[in-house]
Amino acid sequence: MRTSTVPSLMTPGRIAERLGVPLPRVLYILSTRPHIQPSARAGCLRLFDRQAVAQILHELNAIDARRGKGVSHAD
Repeated sequence: MRTSTVPSLMTPGRIAERLGVPLPRVLYILSTRPHIQPSARAGCLRLFDRQAVAQILHELNAIDARRGKGVSHAD
């Protein structure tokens, strides 16, 4: 039997919701980090995979660390 898994892709809004941060912070990361690219597109929507979400979380934590906030976000 052949099964295929459907990748879990998220929009920037869903990423912000999942990480518990305001959407503008996620959009800032996406606009200033060219190495974080969407995995797919659906019309004009950019869809990101788990690896991209992990990269966004890493960048948010790095910003918080530089600001002295030392806060870890969700997951």
